[in-house]
Amino acid sequence: MLGCVIHGRGDLRVEELAVPEPGRGQALVAVRYGGVCGSDLHYWRHGGVGDFRLREPMVLGHEVVGTVVGYGPGASGPAVGTAVAVHPATPCGACPECAAGLRHVCRDTRYLGSAARFPHVQGGFAARVTVPDRQLRALPAGLGPRRAALAEPLSVALHAVRRAGPVAGRHVLVTGAGPIGCLVVAAARAAGAARVTVTDLLPEALRYAAVAGADTVVRADDPDDAGWPAEVDVAVEASGVAAGLDTCLRLVRRGGVVVQLGMLPPGQSPFAGNLVVSREIELRGAFRFDAEFDEALELLAAEPVFDALISAVVPVAEAEHAFALAADRSRACKVLLDFTA
Repeated sequence: MLGCVIHGRGDLRVEELAVPEPGRGQALVAVRYGGVCGSDLHYWRHGGVGDFRLREPMVLGHEVVGTVVGYGPGASGPAVGTAVAVHPATPCGACPECAAGLRHVCRDTRYLGSAARFPHVQGGFAARVTVPDRQLRALPAGLGPRRAALAEPLSVALHAVRRAGPVAGRHVLVTGAGPIGCLVVAAARAAGAARVTVTDLLPEALRYAAVAGADTVVRADDPDDAGWPAEVDVAVEASGVAAGLDTCLRLVRRGGVVVQLGMLPPGQSPFAGNLVVSREIELRGAFRFDAEFDEALELLAAEPVFDALISAVVPVAEAEHAFALAADRSRACKVLLDFTA
C-alpha cells in the first residue's frame, strides 16, 4: 500500500508500506481521503511544527476519513464497510489534565502524524491505518466522505470559538484566511456571531473567507482599506504570525477576548503586552479539540457550503504536487489526498 512519509525538511516520499494488522482494541480503516493540514506543510517545509521537530521518518496526516475494514481482538464499533471519520487524538486518561476534563491538552496524548513525542506517532496518510476503535465516528446521514475530511480542522475552529466565550450577537475578527481561518468564520457564524471581519494579505484567500461567511474582508497590508473596524468584541488569531496577534490586540475592545489559534514560530514572539494590561484584554490559547469532533460532523452534514472550501483532490501518488498546491494560498484553500486512485 502507498503512504506519505516525511524524512526531513523538503524530503517527502510516497512509499510502499506494509499493510498493518489491527491489534487488541484497534480497528483497521481503509483511508479514502486525507486533508493536507498546515502542520503537514510545516513538517515538509521546515522539518517541524512550532517546537515539535522531526527526529525520525514519520507518516504524515491526521485529517482522515475512510471505511471500516475490520477489528482486532476485543475491539468493536461501526459495522465493516461503514464510512467513518477518525478522531486523531488518543489521550492517556490518567494525567491531571485528563482528570480535569482537558483531554485536548493531555500531557501524554498520542496524535496521528505528530512529532510531539518520540518515537513519533505515525499518521493516517496511508491506504490502511490502524487506530483505537473508540476513535471511529460513523458519518451522519447525508455526509459524504469528501466533505467529512474537513471534520478535524473544523473541530479546531469550533474549539477556538468556544475558547472565546459567547460570540452570539458580537463582532468577531479573524486574522488569517487559510483553511483554519475560513473554518473559524463558519464556526463563528454557527455560534451566532453578528458580524465577522477577516484580514489576510492575499485576495484569493479572502475570497474563500467570504464564501465561508465573512461579512467584511480586509487586506492586511492596506491601512486605508475601508473595511477595517474601529473595534471588535472578539478576535481569533489564525495566521500564526506575530503581526496577526498585534492586529488582534489593537482592534479588540477594552475587556475583550483574543484567542491565539495559529501556531507561532518557535522561540519568542514579540507582542503588544502593555495593551493586555491597560485594556484588560483576555489572551487565551486554543489547542486542538476534544468533543467538538462530533459537533463538526453534524455541522458538515447540515451545511453544503463547506464543499466550496475544498480546492482540489489529488491522487496520493502525486503527494508532492498536492503539498505544493496546498502551500500556495493564491491557488488553494483545502487540498485532499485521494488514497483510492
